Amino acid sequence: MPTNQPPQVAAAAGIGGAAPDERQLRTILVTVSIALMAVIASVSGLNVAQTHMAVEFGASQNTVLWIINIYTLALAALLLPLGAIGDRLGRKPMLIAGLAVFGVASVAAGLAPTAEVMLAARVAGGIGAAMIMPITLAVITSTFPEEQRGKAIGVWTGVAGGGGIIGMFLSALLVDVANWRWLFVLPVVLIVVALAMTLKSVPNSRERSGHSFDSIGALISTVAVVGLIFVLQEGPERGWTAPATLISLAVGLIAAIAFVSWELHRRDASLLDVRLFREQGLAGGSLTLLVVFGVQAGIAVVLFPFFQAVLGWSGLLSTLALMPMAVMMMATSGLAPRMAARVGARSTMTVGIALAGAGLALMALFVSVDGGYLSILPGMLAMGIGMGLSMTPSTEAITSSLPREKQGVASALNDVTREFGTALGVAMLGALLSAGYRGAIDDRLHGIPRGTADTAREGIANAVEAANGAGSHAQDLVHAAQQSFVEGWQQAMWAGVAVMGVLLAHIALRGPKNPDPSTTNDAESAEAAS
Repeated sequence: MPTNQPPQVAAAAGIGGAAPDERQLRTILVTVSIALMAVIASVSGLNVAQTHMAVEFGASQNTVLWIINIYTLALAALLLPLGAIGDRLGRKPMLIAGLAVFGVASVAAGLAPTAEVMLAARVAGGIGAAMIMPITLAVITSTFPEEQRGKAIGVWTGVAGGGGIIGMFLSALLVDVANWRWLFVLPVVLIVVALAMTLKSVPNSRERSGHSFDSIGALISTVAVVGLIFVLQEGPERGWTAPATLISLAVGLIAAIAFVSWELHRRDASLLDVRLFREQGLAGGSLTLLVVFGVQAGIAVVLFPFFQAVLGWSGLLSTLALMPMAVMMMATSGLAPRMAARVGARSTMTVGIALAGAGLALMALFVSVDGGYLSILPGMLAMGIGMGLSMTPSTEAITSSLPREKQGVASALNDVTREFGTALGVAMLGALLSAGYRGAIDDRLHGIPRGTADTAREGIANAVEAANGAGSHAQDLVHAAQQSFVEGWQQAMWAGVAVMGVLLAHIALRGPKNPDPSTTNDAESAEAAS
């Protein structure tokens, strides 16, 4: 298939020579969205079952965290290589294989008798997810006509952004009403539905290349991603200066530099042509996704202890409290393509980033122990709208920057950026919150017994637990911890506002170009005349 063939022809080649009609396109979009939802829900779902797994497996907290994090590590590490393989071997076969691997791994995890079996199942699940996730977006970009592609990408980004929160809510509901092992029922059901629909409805597309597969680039990229993601996941637990953290950082950075050098050497035969990052669209889209998903993930780290330790809510109610932000994010992701068509991708991203930053500022200004949920709800809604407006044009900027025969790689790059942003946001905002909390509570522990005070310094959950044995100091200790947490929250939020401000300035100056108004008007006139 020639590399300069337009997307419409590529789609027709996969469906018996006829371009898919509206009904077929809707079915394709529903199919890939269901597959994506299964993958996204599995990223965060096990967070609500940490205590249950520790008790049932007799596992340490470190082992439980590895059960959760190993999935993301395997997913992020293999996205680029498997996305490129999908481009070559065929996107439909890769999607089917990924769904099968992911489904079997989910069943094995749900039935796992030991922590070791669970770890192995989670690794397999991450591999399956890495086969699925880039292909879902590549199917959209290679199948949908250009005039409908933006709307489809908007749906995809809405599921990618809000799916994690919805997955956490459903997971918390299952843990509350049934058993933590039922967490894997939802992904299995979604996978079975997606597999049946894929076999029936998704067209195949693949690209022939005159170059051999970049095996060395794939290997180096895997090492780089593993090293850097490991640092972000384990740094807060092991310590940022621990030998394992520093060694992993060195390996990751050296591999990242080697990857760039090798890809520049391979040029047109590379796994990822890094020269394309000179383009405003690819660089701006990647940077925006990195920051937006980092802030979103970091906010969840801040919000959950606020809901549970400050407001005293259950895990289920806490995840339900996040739903307004998820709903706004998913709704505006679908509206963003329409706005981008009118005012341009750069303007849409700028408005979205500004609103997300305003949401962080609103939460920093108005959050309080006494104000409760209503003190942060306006900020959450503004953040949801802003993230929805910025994610869709950012994703489209990335996929449109790479040629059609590299759409699996483009989609994988989009996903790797999201995973890096998520890990970075959790690590950085979590560290800022912890540092702010410890700095604030030190001045509020006068008169508290030394052992109890030392426990309280470790975090708000520890302080609430220690208050049970603090006697007459219990109420004072809880109040001190809650106030200190709010102050730490504000420091983390203002840091997020500063990052958003820098990103806003960059996108306003060097983001994806807005369309020429005269060209847009001419196109609209021609469309109206036809």
